[in-house]
Amino acid sequence: MAAAGKGPDVIVIGAGVVGLSAAIAAAARGLSVTVLDREGPAAGASAGNAGAFAFTDILPLASPGILRKAPRWLIDPLGPLTVPPAYALRIAPWMFRFWRACSPRRVAHSTRAQTALMDLSKAELEPFLAQTGTVPMLRKDGNLQVYEGEAEFEASLSGWKAREEHGIEFRHLDAAGMAEIQPGLAPRFTHGTFTPGWYSIADPKLYTLALADHFRATGGVIGRAEVTALRPAEDAVEVLAADGKGRRAAQVVLAAGAFSHRIARTIGERIPLETERGYNTTLPADAFDLRTQVTFGDHGFVVTRLATGIRVGGAVELGGLELPPNFRRSEAMLAKAQAFLPGLKPQGGVKWMGFRPSLPDSLPAIGRARATPRVVYAFGHGHLGLTQSAGTARIVADLLTGQTTGQAPAIDIAPFSPQRF
Repeated sequence: MAAAGKGPDVIVIGAGVVGLSAAIAAAARGLSVTVLDREGPAAGASAGNAGAFAFTDILPLASPGILRKAPRWLIDPLGPLTVPPAYALRIAPWMFRFWRACSPRRVAHSTRAQTALMDLSKAELEPFLAQTGTVPMLRKDGNLQVYEGEAEFEASLSGWKAREEHGIEFRHLDAAGMAEIQPGLAPRFTHGTFTPGWYSIADPKLYTLALADHFRATGGVIGRAEVTALRPAEDAVEVLAADGKGRRAAQVVLAAGAFSHRIARTIGERIPLETERGYNTTLPADAFDLRTQVTFGDHGFVVTRLATGIRVGGAVELGGLELPPNFRRSEAMLAKAQAFLPGLKPQGGVKWMGFRPSLPDSLPAIGRARATPRVVYAFGHGHLGLTQSAGTARIVADLLTGQTTGQAPAIDIAPFSPQRF
């Protein structure tokens, strides 16, 4: 425990699902922990995601398959992948790194690393839910990936073969088989693949807020502050914020999502983090009789049943942090969802846009800063922040206590090194 007047043992920057999970895991090791966030718990991507623990989603976004689809997607400004013209030059270096990460050798490396983190995250999840009193929020309804015709289905088979090699359970279905799992699909979808090991949470925002409540109830402190810089000291790290208040801790965890690279830059680390802007519309709960999460992969979005409604969302807009939202993207996905699920009632929806923090090889940055071992990075999870939150929390706790206990992280974290770029 920290000595009086010297600040907490750990300051966690970021009160999203990754930051709060790491804070809870650190506190469980006996460390005093304070969480700082510019807006408060569940204010960013942790509030508006699809609510999935996508443990079977081991294939990196950076892959040859995406390269084949990208030209067709990019010509549609409201399609699954777009780069606004105003941002195209700025993102060019990141896109070049993404392209390099799509080589077969690098994809194989990323898949192995992603699988290890997924396996750890799945193993840690239910004990973590039990610890935080959130087990009733867990659902195990699976995921149905649907395809329009034989050609699209066959193009997916190499990915399913890779999952099979890693022991992931799934079964391919015809139209009749899909209808048994999810009635109401449009007849254009002729093939599907169901993965029963795909879990979800009742509502990602409510889950993250429940983690915040548990953290406070067990002695943790959550404060609002816009952290602007870090300053390593001999025996601590100073945390500078826009409010001018001085804060310091023996160690710092940087888990500020899409804003993390800006803070890392203040200690001399340039990490190529970009922002996938995700869009969705959450409809009333009676908008459709949804029985499992449905993924329309060739169109880049999913439809998810939450406790608070039916969420239609996804797609990738590589547009940074500053451009205004383009909610025509939400409307385009909702229009497709109506066509794909003819019984869907589109009225009464609430639109949302959020920032997914993404690195060009689709792996997060988890590890110590180059400038000081007292700063631990935990960001860049892209679409998989909720999925990998419990596993990341375990690794962060191992790093925070490892120098005194000698305990190594639960998995090899070299592939996630923040210095790999």
